[in-house]
This record gives sequence, structure tokens and C-alpha cells, in this order.
Amino acid sequence: MGFEEVTIGECRLILGDCREVLPIEADAVISDPPYGMNWNTDSTRFTGGNNGKQRGPGVNDYAKIHHDDESFDPSLWLEYPAVVLFGSNHFAARLPVGTTLVWIKRLEPAFGSFLSDAELAWMKGGYGVYCRRDTSMNGETTTRQHPTQKPIGIMAWCMERAKVPEGATVLDPYMGSASTGIACIRTGRKFVGVEKDPAHFEGAVKRIERELAQARLFA
Repeated sequence: MGFEEVTIGECRLILGDCREVLPIEADAVISDPPYGMNWNTDSTRFTGGNNGKQRGPGVNDYAKIHHDDESFDPSLWLEYPAVVLFGSNHFAARLPVGTTLVWIKRLEPAFGSFLSDAELAWMKGGYGVYCRRDTSMNGETTTRQHPTQKPIGIMAWCMERAKVPEGATVLDPYMGSASTGIACIRTGRKFVGVEKDPAHFEGAVKRIERELAQARLFA
């Protein structure tokens, strides 16, 4: 199988199955992989889901997440020097003891009201639990490009917690909308992203291009 590859600045983006692209050299893996929960991405099942003005064009018709209907095996990524994997509560039995990172997605008054209040990530090494609140995705209901898109600030925080140094190369084998890549650009790190879905790959390329163009504009 051939792979499409695009290099933009210090970001290398690959269209393909990450399991077939390996080996990829990197100093860290920071990623939000498919959890194996077979999540229903059709948001029209929720109240207000068919309200185009509220939800925005295209938000209600996300495609299924590739391989989310399969059990996720994290073993391919555990040997990298620094690792952070979101969704760890879904495949905890396959992970060694490590640090737990908690992304708190909402303010206290909304706790318990709708879907999850927070998301968990496993970090290689240690054994503590660290939390960070970021409610920014609540304001991107109509603009997000991926059903499980993470805030750029949260991905940057993950790199900080994992002690990934400036100038290091970060690999996201399940790139999605490239939030990890943008976090790398903003924090002076190099990025390698792999995405299997052509539509999400195209969106990630455009998002990285916009970020770098904006960075040059304000340089």
C-alpha cells in the first residue's frame, strides 16, 4: 500500500494506517487513539441535534471512527521514551502502571448533566494523578473538525507533563484534526502525524498550513 506524505515546515503528515507506516523515529507519542468503544458519532440523536443553526453544517454527520469497533492495543507505542494516550480507561488492562492525566471538560455546575465530565489519559512513568480544566471545546460545537477533537492547550499540557523538551519530535499516530501538531508548532517541537481517514487528513493539512501561515504573519 502506498502512502501520501506532506511536509509543512517541521511537520510531517502521513496519510495511511499507522501500523503499516512503522517504524517512525520520535522522542514521544502524544495521541488520542480509537478507544474500542464503537462510539456513535451521529449527534442528531441528542436534543437539538437537528438544529442546523445551533449545531452547524456537517457537525451531525461525522463518519465512524476508524477501528473504534476493535479492541485497542497500545503495545506498539509503549517503548517510546515518553507516551501519553487518551482513553486509557477503555484499555487499562493492557497498560502498565503509570501517571493519570485528567482533562476536566466542564465547570462544576454542569457536572453530571450530559455525557462525561472529564477524559482520562495514561502517561508513561510515575503513578500520580494530575488534572487540568479546559472548557474551550464547548465553544467549538459548530467548528470542530473531528468528533473527538482535543483542545490544543490540553495536548500542549500533556507534552509538558511528559517532559518532552523543546525541539523534540512528537508522533501522533492517530492524528485526527492535528491538535497535537498545532500544539507542537506553538511550543517549538517537531511533529509527525499519521491519519488513515482521507477527509480528516485533508482537514489536518489545511489546519497546519493555516497555523504556520499565521505564525509567519505575526513573526
